[in-house]
Formats: sequence, structure tokens, C-alpha cells
Amino acid sequence: MGMLEGTVGIVTGAGSGVGRATALFAAREGARLLVAGVNRAGGEDTVRRIEKAGGEAAFVVADLRREDHAAAMVQEAVGAFGRLDWACNSASGGESVKLLTDLTEGEWDDFVGVSLKGIWLCMKHEIPAMIESGGGAIVNVGSTVGVRGMPGLAAYAAAKGGLIALSKTAAAEFAPRGIRVNVVNAGMIRTPANERFERLSPDLAKRLIASHALGRMGEPEEVAEMVIWLLSKRASFVTGECIAVDGGSQVKATTFPVD
Repeated sequence: MGMLEGTVGIVTGAGSGVGRATALFAAREGARLLVAGVNRAGGEDTVRRIEKAGGEAAFVVADLRREDHAAAMVQEAVGAFGRLDWACNSASGGESVKLLTDLTEGEWDDFVGVSLKGIWLCMKHEIPAMIESGGGAIVNVGSTVGVRGMPGLAAYAAAKGGLIALSKTAAAEFAPRGIRVNVVNAGMIRTPANERFERLSPDLAKRLIASHALGRMGEPEEVAEMVIWLLSKRASFVTGECIAVDGGSQVKATTFPVD
């Protein structure tokens, strides 16, 4: 039996990268799921891959900066599958690499609107549906940049740092109602967004990859492994936590060869 056998979930940002890897893994583990995001072509391709492998999924276009879209997404999942047991909120916004003094208001709003406000709106509507289903689990996909900051990524770091505080607050507020909320903080992962980041700022990307003790980028599937575990009953006593999947970037400064 799969880790998510018989459950119903939502994965946002599932048109590529960590979101797609999580959706495919969840389906293999027995879940039925709604794939959501602004990338219609990518989301529909994710659904086709799931169905080709024998799974069950549906796609809905959702601009998660808008509350009506977040609410409709949850309603679509419950309407299609009858309940909601879990969610992986993986959608993220913004691509600019600039000093904070050079950011435009629009660029700031793009990062924060999707990566922080959007996840608040998702949880605002996901949590009541999960309570109605008897409880549930949420994993919000964050970044180690939200913990330590990063030159050129002020808005992204602020959004991901806020996501941690938001998630811990949600975990505290809704634990008595049977809801678990955790964050997976990813390091430099091989996603389309990070490939664009490498093109925009190759020197910064190289330094970021070099900061990982394992000396390489991670794969989306490596993050998905942690997400699925946290969503499953195997993590039934884990909530309010931030778990890094980052190739040891936080211990890099203390690693050294041993003869």
C-alpha cells in the first residue's frame, strides 16, 4: 500500500519542478489529486503523465494571488474527489535578481504575491476543507534563502522567510483540529526557474551551488521524497517544522576532509 493510498490532495505549481515531481510521486503512492497553477500546458502534461501511469488527477488554472481562484481550486478538488486530505503548496513567483534598492514595486509584489500571500490564501481555504474531512496535512515549499538571505534575492528571501513564520503559526493554530503544517526548505534544485536563474546570474548561481556541502544541485524528486513523507501518516507526530533538503548548505562552512 502506498504512503498516500486512498487520500485526496492538491499540488500547486505542479506544471514543472518540485511541484510536478511531488504530484507524480503522490499519484504513485495512491493519491488522487488536483494539479493547480498558471502553467496550463505544464499542468495538463503532469495530469497526462499521472493518467498514463494509471493514476487519477485533474488540472485547474489558478492564479493564487487571487482569493477567488484559491477558493475555487479547493472547491474543485472537493467536488471532483469528495474530500481533501492534504496539500503541497509549491507555487512560487518572481525571477528578478537585483539589489533591493533596484527592485520595482511590481517585482516585489510578484514575489510576495505568489510565494507568501498566495500560500496564505491556499491555506485559508484548504484548512477548512481538511477539517471537514477529519484532519489533514500541509507542506509548504520554502527555501534556505528564506533562512539565511541571499544578495540579489531580497524579495524572494523576504517571501520565503515570511512563509516559515506563517506556516509555524498555522501549525499552532490548527493542531487541535487535526491539521499538521510543515515547511520543506529547498536548496538549489534543478528546476526551470533555477535554470533561468543560472542564465540571469551565472556567478551567483555557481557560488550558491558551491555552498552546498554535497557540491551539486539537487533534483526535484529529492525534495518530493521529503514532501510525501511529511504528508503521510508516517510523519503523524511532526508539525510546525522546517526541514532542509539542501545538500548540506547549512553545514558547508564546517566541513573538511578527514584522512
